[in-house]
Amino acid sequence: MGNTSSKGESDASEPPLEGGKQKNHHKSATQSSSHSHNGSSDGGAANSGSGSGSGSNNSLKVQQQSQTMTRSASGADVTEKYLTQLVPVEKLAEILREQTSAKYGINGIVADVFVSQVFPHYADLGHRLFQLMHTASKATTKHLGTVAFRQQCERFLGIMDDAKTLECYIKMYAQEDNSDFIDKTGVTRLLHICYTIAMQHSGNAVLCTAINRTFGSVTKSIFLCHDSLSLGYVCRWFEQNLIRLVLLVHKYCVHTLSTAYRGLEQTSLSCGIELQTPVLEQRNPFTDTTDHSGIGSNFSDSLMPLSQAWLLAGALPPLYSKPQTIAPSPANKANNSASSAVQIFKEKLSMMPSHWTLLYDSNEHGVGANRFLHHVLGYRGPTLVLLHTKDEQTYCVAAPSEWKETHLFVGGEGSCVIQLLPKFVILEKKPNILYLNTSIRGYPKGLRAGADPRKPIIAVDEHFENVDCKGLAAGLISIEVWGCGDKSSREVQLDIKKWQIREAERQRTVKLTAADWMDHPDRYLLELGGRQNYNN
Repeated sequence: MGNTSSKGESDASEPPLEGGKQKNHHKSATQSSSHSHNGSSDGGAANSGSGSGSGSNNSLKVQQQSQTMTRSASGADVTEKYLTQLVPVEKLAEILREQTSAKYGINGIVADVFVSQVFPHYADLGHRLFQLMHTASKATTKHLGTVAFRQQCERFLGIMDDAKTLECYIKMYAQEDNSDFIDKTGVTRLLHICYTIAMQHSGNAVLCTAINRTFGSVTKSIFLCHDSLSLGYVCRWFEQNLIRLVLLVHKYCVHTLSTAYRGLEQTSLSCGIELQTPVLEQRNPFTDTTDHSGIGSNFSDSLMPLSQAWLLAGALPPLYSKPQTIAPSPANKANNSASSAVQIFKEKLSMMPSHWTLLYDSNEHGVGANRFLHHVLGYRGPTLVLLHTKDEQTYCVAAPSEWKETHLFVGGEGSCVIQLLPKFVILEKKPNILYLNTSIRGYPKGLRAGADPRKPIIAVDEHFENVDCKGLAAGLISIEVWGCGDKSSREVQLDIKKWQIREAERQRTVKLTAADWMDHPDRYLLELGGRQNYNN
């Protein structure tokens, strides 16, 4: 298929060699050109060398000059033997070429056909990907030849390094008039496509009213007072903070380019992955009833919005956002293969933390150290402690394991302190930075987080009323704690609480004999309180 199509492509014909004024040895020039990828492609090369007196020297010159002819007008690299290694890409290229030829009469692939057939649900992403391949091929025509399209697809699919993958997508959303810089609008559009793909493939395809504020926290952190920055700087920022969001989009693009030909062969539009697949069969744990884009009195009454949860899942290690395993139903053993496919799809393309559960909300459960301990201790899984302050700062303390009262700084790999609002900044990410003490004397009391025990980044007082961040104190409006473990972690915590309630009730209703009551401490307390003592 590759040999037949390559001989008839428009990009198989190359421009004549520059400076080729020799008139001799037509035969040797023809022989040298026959070893290129397209056997009859370069008529210009054949006419570049003739003459009767130069012998093998002129033949050598023609061969050397033919090696400088590396690219066609429509972007294909000229190689001696080009054989595609990816059959899906070859089939996709041939289908798109046929549709372009039928619609526009062009022997190649144009952007409109590529977008409408391969990325119908994400037109902006499709146009930017095609433009990236078009620019990389250095084509001088508006269309890409079939060989050039295959070459660029294979190079795109062959990117294995995360840093290079990130660089490609940052470059996609660069400024049109200056491809070396990217502005706030470009970053916002990149975040929007990351969010849209993540939502539509996780069962939470709903509009988050706080999305503008969430995106704004990222752009404020990146650009500060600048309107645009270099691609290298923005790449480094994403690499240190939110690289997982972009890698998710790359997984989607790779899957789409590799499988789109199947739907096109069946004359049906391809969207890469079916968006209506019911991955999660549970309600959305995040509420978006309050618009966070403005300042209002309802800010303290809202839980973590959906877009903020998505941003946290992309910044934190995978242990916080790892989806729950979907167990196949015994009644549907015939659908085990479909369940397995859904599970693989979810693990590869979804990081939306729909399994997070709210352990503690100070607006509902009350503010205080004892309230915090009651709802948080005993949960044997990762947790996120969100602190909302009166000056509209929001911080997150991520604990990869169970909280315990101790006078030591604890926490394994994955311990993290993040500022969520008004800017998104990872303040610290190290092990042994978490501290919780409300009862041990001689040591600071409260909740703390930071590598330096003398100057922690976050310090909540023992009454859980104020928070200090890098020396700036503010009053606490609300505290939220989200459990990020599996379902069993929550069940174990609830079982422990039930046992504690039963034990307290048992001790409260214990029956005492008269002899036991005479020496019981409660008897003396009642006498001190003025209660009359009755004796037999």
